[in-house]
Amino acid sequence: MAKRDYYEVLGVEKNASTEEIKKAYRKKAIQFHPDKNPGDKQAEENFKEAAEAYDVLSDPQKRQRYDQFGHAGVGGASQGGGFGGGMSMDDIFSQFGDIFGGHFGGFGGFSGFGGGSRGGRRVNRGSDLYYYIVSSARGGRRVNRGSDLRVKVKLNLKEIAGGVEKKIKVKKYVTCSKCHGNGAEDDHSSKTCETCHGSGVVTRIANTILGQMQTQTTCPTCGGEGKIITKKCSECNGEGIVRDEEVITINIPAGVAEGMQLSMSGKGNAARHGGINGDLLILVEEEPHPELIRDENDLLYNLLLSVPQAALGGTVEVPTIDGKAKVKIEPGTQPGKVLRLRNKGLPSVNSYGTGDLLVNVSVYIPETLSPSEKDILNGLENSPNFQPKKSVKEKIFDKFRHMFD
Repeated sequence: MAKRDYYEVLGVEKNASTEEIKKAYRKKAIQFHPDKNPGDKQAEENFKEAAEAYDVLSDPQKRQRYDQFGHAGVGGASQGGGFGGGMSMDDIFSQFGDIFGGHFGGFGGFSGFGGGSRGGRRVNRGSDLYYYIVSSARGGRRVNRGSDLRVKVKLNLKEIAGGVEKKIKVKKYVTCSKCHGNGAEDDHSSKTCETCHGSGVVTRIANTILGQMQTQTTCPTCGGEGKIITKKCSECNGEGIVRDEEVITINIPAGVAEGMQLSMSGKGNAARHGGINGDLLILVEEEPHPELIRDENDLLYNLLLSVPQAALGGTVEVPTIDGKAKVKIEPGTQPGKVLRLRNKGLPSVNSYGTGDLLVNVSVYIPETLSPSEKDILNGLENSPNFQPKKSVKEKIFDKFRHMFD
């Protein structure tokens, strides 16, 4: 595919000044930066394309050749050898990181610190000259974070209804009691890193044909921690953490449900060298009730009546979370009728009220009959009160129709 015009890529006129080109590139680089467009391949290609255009138009000699001969006049760039083809993202950041100043430090690791190599450590690499200088940025020191722990907690309906406190024993990394997490054998067994002076970061200075370029990076000597351990703790071997067991008290709120995940901040694995502890993630598992079925905050119970109970009515007991409840059965109760016991369900975890206990009535039809029982039923077969009523049949039909809608 043919390359786009470099002026078009940056959105500037052909007589644009060097400062206008620089500002235009900065705008495009911020717009298409990979950190602002994670996983967006097109944005990454646009970012590289803008860098390639700036590489040519910011150099007076390259720009003159490009204006006269087009892409053919700038050699490798026209053949895929420029930023868009042969150089990595790190090369782009290293080459042009300085144009962002201190306003774009959150992307790509750029830093807008002034020039100079005061207190630096010089490293030669090919024809370019690099320096490491101590960063003046505050809060640059790396802070370790412990990993999260996941546990499962089984709860029955009674515990879910009222909330419960659980004590669990967890195997995890805890802070070393001997060194108190710093990893040193004693107070005299560590020192401030001489490379970064305790800040954890350094700034790399590169002298290139475009001028002095700067990028901020983790201190290579201390790994970003700002200190060097001269003698490791004999208990934890310098890690600051050891494997142990801890009993943790978990307060489960009322109304939780199967699959919900609760979090306890700082109760996960301890971090190396006094960092931030991970979290404890608690996954709720719900134990089935022998008689009740949960439907969100409602509870369902299938009540099976005998034919005489359904016909004559009476009082029956049904199970609840707390024990038993008496329910009145009206004479002539039909199968499929639902009785509602208000506020006998489960509370909402968000305190939006309490569900109900729904009693679904079924009627048991005998499968075998004695001769005398058959005689009784035969005598009742033609009785008007034992003939199905049209209104009852319509209600039953409506219920089945709604089930299949």
